[in-house]
Amino acid sequence: MLLGEEPMHGYQLMQAIADRSDGRWTPSPGAIYPTINQLEDEGLVTVTAEAGRKLVTLTDAGREYVETRRETSVDPFAGFASTEPGTDLRALLEELHSATRQVARSGSEEQRTAAAKILAEARRSLYLLLADAPVLPETPKDPEA
Repeated sequence: MLLGEEPMHGYQLMQAIADRSDGRWTPSPGAIYPTINQLEDEGLVTVTAEAGRKLVTLTDAGREYVETRRETSVDPFAGFASTEPGTDLRALLEELHSATRQVARSGSEEQRTAAAKILAEARRSLYLLLADAPVLPETPKDPEA
């Protein structure tokens, strides 16, 4: 379907899929390139070298295949459309991962210990959420109280 819009390199296909799925699905090279090879073996695409990259283009048979299924096929990206705010957990997880990596690289030992406690509590809270248990954030204890 994506190649029906324009020829692309493998990396462009991975990016287009990630973009259209709002980052919820990012295929690896190990998924994309064997698929391209299979499509080429089936005569649906041609792969040509262009500036050191392999450009994947639909053949006439590939365009016909896409066109004949356009009306009956389900858009594989339709399920990723989200109208609810805050449902993109993957993006939030990536942001958390970046912050954690930064603390691990440049934080003090105290900061890394505190980050480990925060992450452990977040994991615990998520499992409690799945168990339908009340999830209450731990309130910091006042050392002077």
